[in-house]
Amino acid sequence: MYKIKIGIIKETKTPVDNRVLFSPEQMLRIQRLYPNIEFKVQSSDIRVIADDEYRQAGFEVADDMSDCDYLVGIKEAKPETLIPHKHYFFFGHVAKEQPYNRELFKSMLERKITFSDYEYLVDERGHRLCAFGYWAGVVGVYNTLRLYGLKYGYYDLPITDVNFTYEVLLKRLKSVLAILDSHNVRVVVTGNGRVAHGAIAVLDEVGVSRVSVEDYLAGKGNGAVYCQALLKHTVGRADDIEMYDRDDFHHNPSQYVSRFDRFAACSDVLITCHYWDNAAPVYMTPELIASEKNRIRVIGDISMDIKGSVASTIRAATHAEPFYEVTRDGLQEVPLFSDPDNISVEAVDTLPNALPREASAEFGDAFIEHVIPLLAGRLNNDVMHRATIVTNGMINAPFVYLADYAGLK
Repeated sequence: MYKIKIGIIKETKTPVDNRVLFSPEQMLRIQRLYPNIEFKVQSSDIRVIADDEYRQAGFEVADDMSDCDYLVGIKEAKPETLIPHKHYFFFGHVAKEQPYNRELFKSMLERKITFSDYEYLVDERGHRLCAFGYWAGVVGVYNTLRLYGLKYGYYDLPITDVNFTYEVLLKRLKSVLAILDSHNVRVVVTGNGRVAHGAIAVLDEVGVSRVSVEDYLAGKGNGAVYCQALLKHTVGRADDIEMYDRDDFHHNPSQYVSRFDRFAACSDVLITCHYWDNAAPVYMTPELIASEKNRIRVIGDISMDIKGSVASTIRAATHAEPFYEVTRDGLQEVPLFSDPDNISVEAVDTLPNALPREASAEFGDAFIEHVIPLLAGRLNNDVMHRATIVTNGMINAPFVYLADYAGLK
């Protein structure tokens, strides 16, 4: 039986990411299931699981990963760290032609890398098999409600740190529910995927009342309330704004326009959890943000598309400084809480880092279920084909459009 070696690489993205694909316990479980798999762990002083935890479980910890067949991380690797001719797994953030990762993508091609992106590990229906989205929703709600309290001086929740757990997070939020109720805060949550499910689970657990979209838009509901706005509520065809068809939208997103102004007129807080691409309508345009009809002043952009669906998301924030503020007219960044009329933004793009052990464990379990059997058997199948953007430095279908992005045309 042939051996394969999987290397757990250290995270090199700035700001740092402390998650990891596998814990020592998960790696031991994999080896019991697949004796032909070996592991090696690249030394890291930022990972939530310390080097010594891996050593104590019997795994090699080293700096040199050149003898590994597969190299797995979480966020993008720095271009200069890529080892030629290796197969990497991480969230690449290149498939939407993100300008800030152009050099990374070019380096993949130049170094004859094979690259599989977690975001595109999907089943035949397009459903993600491995994702951190649920935990992004969980932490994003905490951060956003913390921002709301700080902006208006209602309460001061502590910043998240590596000692946070899901139970601690819920306890903190429950402690301010009465304050949220007293101010009748109205929250709109967009989307219906893992991210939205995590956000909604927290709101429900904390005790924020859910109301229907119809009642929400009519101003109904007492105390702190939220609604979940789906695509059928937020977009409509340009030629018939009341019309929405799921298949038509996914095939022709540019034929649709935003109807989000209805929610902006009756919401205090926006929490974005929907998927967005460049052809889809922008929900919070600069014009809507500046409009007198816009009531929203706090935005938790968990979807985190810079200058995408929410125009006030002008940059990513960090866990240490998760918030920033922009003017409604011109979207210029200004000192935080300098004017209550400004838009206060939560825009951390590594939200699950606040609950790294819990988030990593769930993600690793999904990878064990869906991907490890493929690697152990070196199977060629549709799952791996859909996820692999580059093979030996050559761009795969359906990602050939990235040739322009890489400067090959």
